[in-house]
Formats: sequence, structure tokens, C-alpha cells
Amino acid sequence: MIKPPAGPAGGGTATAALALLAPLAHPSTDHAPPLAHSPHRWVRALPHLLVLAAVCSLLPSAINVLAHDYGLSGGLAAALAVAQTVPLLLAVTRPLPAWWMIAGADLASSVLVLAFGSGSASVPWPATGLVGYLFLMLLLALREPRRVLVLVWLVTGAVSLALSVVGLGRSGGDNSVLALALTGAVLVLGGALRERAEAQRLLAEQEHISEAERERRTLLEERARIARELHDVVAHHMSVIAVQAASAPYRIPGLPTAAVEEFTAVAGTARESLAEMRRLLGVLRSEESGAETAPQPGVGQLAQLVETVGRAGVPAELAAPPELAGTLPPAVDLSVYRIVQEALANVVRHAPGAQAWVSLAVDDRRLLVTVVNGAPPARAESLEASAEGTGHGLVGMRERVRLLDGRLDTGPLPDGGFKVAAVLPFDTPGETPA
Repeated sequence: MIKPPAGPAGGGTATAALALLAPLAHPSTDHAPPLAHSPHRWVRALPHLLVLAAVCSLLPSAINVLAHDYGLSGGLAAALAVAQTVPLLLAVTRPLPAWWMIAGADLASSVLVLAFGSGSASVPWPATGLVGYLFLMLLLALREPRRVLVLVWLVTGAVSLALSVVGLGRSGGDNSVLALALTGAVLVLGGALRERAEAQRLLAEQEHISEAERERRTLLEERARIARELHDVVAHHMSVIAVQAASAPYRIPGLPTAAVEEFTAVAGTARESLAEMRRLLGVLRSEESGAETAPQPGVGQLAQLVETVGRAGVPAELAAPPELAGTLPPAVDLSVYRIVQEALANVVRHAPGAQAWVSLAVDDRRLLVTVVNGAPPARAESLEASAEGTGHGLVGMRERVRLLDGRLDTGPLPDGGFKVAAVLPFDTPGETPA
């Protein structure tokens, strides 16, 4: 097989060099200035003000240095000074294009100083040009990636060393090594600041995502817990339906054959529903949760709950109509107990030693549940700040109230206490909803 002739070695080297320098032709697409995400307007304006101050101070200084220290004509010195300083205004949002402009101006200034300048000032970098270039390096390092910064430093070093060789032997001295060291230091510092800010931003985003996921997991866990608890309530009603439908032909003599068949079908459907509910409960039950065989608590157990909380160091008082026990629908009865339980648990965690009051009242087929606590004692204030809850309290209350189409109101009180108020609609036995 005939191989194509190889190209000249010089062409391959030039192509490789252009490929290496390609990132310098592709600036960042993010044009937001430094500190653009600050909530304070004066902080966002700070980079623009600093650059403007730098240009206003460097421009006359550069004209004076180029004209007097390096012996350039006034017009040429002014033109070079403008080309070296004014592009700094662009560097706030587009530092890489500004680098091309300022680097070209600095190169032209150094070449003209070496060719036509006089005096004993250091070459190849005029002092004002070096200061402006370092300021540009800082803005560049805050925006561009590490690869671009390395290439900028290498190009700066190569050009500086080449110019220093051309100007070798001048009486003013050589500052190319100093310029190379200062440029590298500023690029490293600015790059470190940019990467640190980027890491902090990513960390904040991850924390936000984690917090959202944690809230979502808490909500799902609480809903599953409520569903497991309500399983007993629904299963009880389904069992009653099954028993009533199966025993109807025996309790009611003379039923038509069609009615007997209908009751038998209802009983069979109820038993199938119970079996499906048991499978559903198995799905909802977590691996850590064991079999919940204890009866579900209700309003009748609130007095015992208040007594238990009192032994934990939170004196509490209960005011509830005695006729409520055993008359509420099972779902409402269970929800009332859980809401009061969570509210008192929050008092124990966040306001230990504070007085608490629990009250239940009935108003037009609505149950009003209120749990109020006072401000914690002075000795407990330090404990309040470090107390950590499970995160399920208020979430569980809201879910239970939403399940019953009720309303929940929570919030701090002016005296330093906290209030939890729930309105739960229900139909008392023997009444028909309006």
C-alpha cells in the first residue's frame, strides 16, 4: 500500500502549537461580573468601581512614565497608555478579550521602548503597564478555567523572556523575571479564589437538594405511617360489612333468593377488600417496623398522655368534654391523639419546663384542638437552641389535618410561647351532614 507523503515537520509543529493555544480563542460564555450574585447592590457594583478607579489612576501615570522615564513622545505615550488601561473596563465581564487587547498594547509598548526609548528605567515592563497587567490577571483568574490561566502565564513568560533578551545590556535593568513571578502568583491566587467560590456554590446547591429530598422523604414516611395507622380503622369497618352481609340471610327471615345472593356477593367483596388491604399494609410497613398489635389510641388516652408529659418536666393541663371519649369517628379520634402527642413532644424538645395547656371543644360538628405552651424558663433557653427533633412533628400534623379536610394553624406567640390549633370536621353519631 502506498503511503501519502508526509507533510513538512514545520507545518505539523505549527498546527500543534495552534491547537495548544486554541483555548485562548474561546472565552467563557459567562459574562456575569464578579460578585454578581451578592444580594447587596453596592457589593455588585464594587468590581466596576474598582476597575474605574484603577483606570483613572493608571492612565495619567502611564502617560507620565512612558513620556518622562522612557523618553517616548507625548502623543505616542498617550496612545499606548490608553490601549493599556481602558480595556480594563471590558475585563470586568469579558477578561479574555481584554487580555488580547492589553497584551498587544503591552507588547507594542515594550517593543517601542526598546527601539526608541531612552532613560534608565527597567525593561521590558514599564511599572504602570505591569500594575495594570496584574490587575487584569486577577480578573482573568476569577473567570477563566485553569487551562486558560496556564496558557496565559506561559505566553506572558515566553514574550517577557524574549523581550528581555532583546533588551539585554540596558542600564535600567531587567524586570521580566519579576513580572513572570508576580503574574503567576496573581493567577494562582485568583484561580484559588474562583475554585473556592465554585466549590461553595456547588455545596450550597447540594445542601439545597439534600434538604428538599429530606423533606420529601419525611413527608412520604409520615404518610406511610398514617396509612398504617388508618388501616385498623378501615379494616374494622370492612369487617363489620362482611359480617353483616354474611349474617343477613340468617338474621332476616324470608329474604328473596336474589337478595341472599346479593348479600353473599357483598360479603365476598368485603373479604377480598380486607385481603388487599393486608397486602397494602405489608407494602407500607418498613423493614424496621414490627407488627403493630396495640390498639390505636384516641381521646380517651389524652389524660394519660398529659400525665406522662408532666413526668417529663412539662406541666400540662387538659380541658376536654368527657362525653367525647368513644363518640368520635375512629379516624378523627386517632388524629386528635397524634396531633396532641406531637405538639406536646415539641414542647418537651424545644421548651422544656414550660407550662402547656391542651383543650378540646366541639362547635357545629367541628372539633377544635388547641395546644398552647408558654415561654420556657431561663435555664432552658440554652437547651432550646440545641434541641433537635425528628422533623416529623408539623409534617405529620398537616398530613392528618389534610386527610380530614381540616385546618391547622401553628406559630409563635408574643410572649415567647407556641400555639398549635387544629379544626377537624366530623359527623357526630346519629346526625346527617348538612
